[in-house]
Amino acid sequence: MVGVSGVLFDLFVVPALLWKPTRKLAFIFSILFHLFNSVVFQIGIFPYLSLAFIVFFFEPETIRAIFFKKKPPVAVSVVEVPAYKKSILLLGGIYFMIQLLLPLRHHLIKDDVLWTEEGHRMSWRMMLRSRLGSIQFRVVNTEDGTSKLVNLSNYLTKGQRAKIGAYPDFIWQFAQYLKKEYADRGTPVSVYARSEVRINGREWQRFIDPDTDLANEPWDHFRHHDWIQPSPD
Repeated sequence: MVGVSGVLFDLFVVPALLWKPTRKLAFIFSILFHLFNSVVFQIGIFPYLSLAFIVFFFEPETIRAIFFKKKPPVAVSVVEVPAYKKSILLLGGIYFMIQLLLPLRHHLIKDDVLWTEEGHRMSWRMMLRSRLGSIQFRVVNTEDGTSKLVNLSNYLTKGQRAKIGAYPDFIWQFAQYLKKEYADRGTPVSVYARSEVRINGREWQRFIDPDTDLANEPWDHFRHHDWIQPSPD
């Protein structure tokens, strides 16, 4: 029921805000909807940004009368088109094209984004999945072959430890951090990880190839990384 109401809200709220007779009612529903999302789903600043953008649906005089009563209205008799209009349109067009295409990049990356997370950020996939991860890092001295398990509590907060095992870029970044830390001590190391992930309440599945030295792997935001295990059926 909550999902259906959310879809209906998204479909009708903009037309209702654009039409003056329903604008105030849509504004009230928007406040209730976004505050509900903020409290229940804990999705950060997004609901409050959405509420802030609603002011653009009201006439300037309405906003002035509510929030800036002591400020006199600005009367503009002549609209001057700036000489750099074409440049602004070009830059704006490029910017909005990026905003349209960037969220779709995961379709060009191998495997399922629900599993790999590659291309998930800045895409139109909010609230489509929940992820839990479990991980153990092992550091191997490349000179004498000795190895050591990493105690994550010595490096990460509780919240960071809850996240790091489920997201490949977090795993890679921490491997790079370990590599640098040991290099600063004069010890070259390889970093390996054993990670399992659980998505949307399904069974735990191995996520990272345990035989890949993550310390010597590059990261690319626009391609698949083969050390991420293939997605399960």
